[in-house]
Amino acid sequence: MRLLHTMIRVGDLNRSIDFYTNVLGMKLLRQKDYPDGQFTLAFVGFGDEKDHTVIELTYNWGVDTYDLGNAFGHLAIEVEDVYKAVDSIRARGGEISREAGPMNAGTTIIAFIKDPDGYQIELISRKH
Repeated sequence: MRLLHTMIRVGDLNRSIDFYTNVLGMKLLRQKDYPDGQFTLAFVGFGDEKDHTVIELTYNWGVDTYDLGNAFGHLAIEVEDVYKAVDSIRARGGEISREAGPMNAGTTIIAFIKDPDGYQIELISRKH
């Protein structure tokens, strides 16, 4: 078994694709409209789906906002240097919701950013 993808609903597909590809550096792997269901799916990730877990962006036509609720926590991305990643993301227009620094009650360096729909993404320092 392996984890294939995580699906999140987005209010503006082009804005979300721009964020995940241009701000975070993922690739748009595939995209398809489903006219009968009135939705579009776009898959983004750092590598091919056959080898990597990816994110499925689901755009339901005509729906531009969602209540994120309080059950979902965050996505997590490992980066080489959290401080540099935060600077790079900020320079590309990304929103930083928690600056880089040690996690609460620990030493691992983390930061949090928000995607355009408000989903939290944790940046975690690579273990050496």
